[in-house]
Amino acid sequence: MAFEPPQRLVRALGELPEEARDTQWLGHLPELTEEALHRRQVVAQRVQAPGGRSSLVLLVRYADGTPAALKLAPPGARPDRELAALAHWGGFGAVRVLDSRHHETDGALLLERLHPEVSLRSLPDAKALLEACGTLRRLWVEPPPGHPFETVAERTARQGEALRTAPAEVRALADSALAVRAELTALPGEQLLLHGNFRQGKVLAGERAPWLTVGPDPLVGERAYDLARLVRDRLEDQMATSAGAAGARRRVHRLADSLEVDRDRLRGWTVFRAVESGVRALAAGRRGDAELLLEFAAWL
Repeated sequence: MAFEPPQRLVRALGELPEEARDTQWLGHLPELTEEALHRRQVVAQRVQAPGGRSSLVLLVRYADGTPAALKLAPPGARPDRELAALAHWGGFGAVRVLDSRHHETDGALLLERLHPEVSLRSLPDAKALLEACGTLRRLWVEPPPGHPFETVAERTARQGEALRTAPAEVRALADSALAVRAELTALPGEQLLLHGNFRQGKVLAGERAPWLTVGPDPLVGERAYDLARLVRDRLEDQMATSAGAAGARRRVHRLADSLEVDRDRLRGWTVFRAVESGVRALAAGRRGDAELLLEFAAWL
């Protein structure tokens, strides 16, 4: 199957720090894809577009017509951790792994086919948040013994390095986010398996269950960290309302209460994650995204 890697993937990989870019993987992606298809004896139907920012997803089928999805990600994205999380969830609240026999060879994942064009973002926001919370409840379980996942403290310490060198224009917000992170990680807390990148667009319609999550960037830690990304979902819509900062705080309280998460910890992680994403967007030249994220963090 001849194809060009989706431009969204190419742009996203290009925004990574030079030492983190896997240009060799991207350059060989057509050949890697053909080899992965051949190993699993599946036939490509089409590339899922616009696709993700860290992987290529092909809609495929077995010889008997059974649909599936083949996902390829660069080694730096740690697809081994994604496989470990999906295997541990066993299809409960998440997409199911159909075949992992060749994963160590090429890092690809053969997954059940969901409906990529129908995510929770297709629902009104209130209904989408309700379904999202129900999905998160299923994912928050004890991690497997000897798991390969990093912790919230480890991931945010690494992310904090970029905040310490943030430009002067966002220095005050970056310092506030670092202080919040230090307070939140001062004492050991919950150690649950988290999705790591959970938002409405990561929950797709399925056949065996109405909604199933995809694309985890798994780690271990407290629920408030996982819920924080959901708080800023549909950010442009939130920013366009007249509710302003009061509306953002109400959203934090509503989500915290619905999942019995501490309000202050959810607010703190929401601030940290928004500032970290905003500084990263600024470094990548996405000033519009950065301004939205940083203004939202300032509201909280």
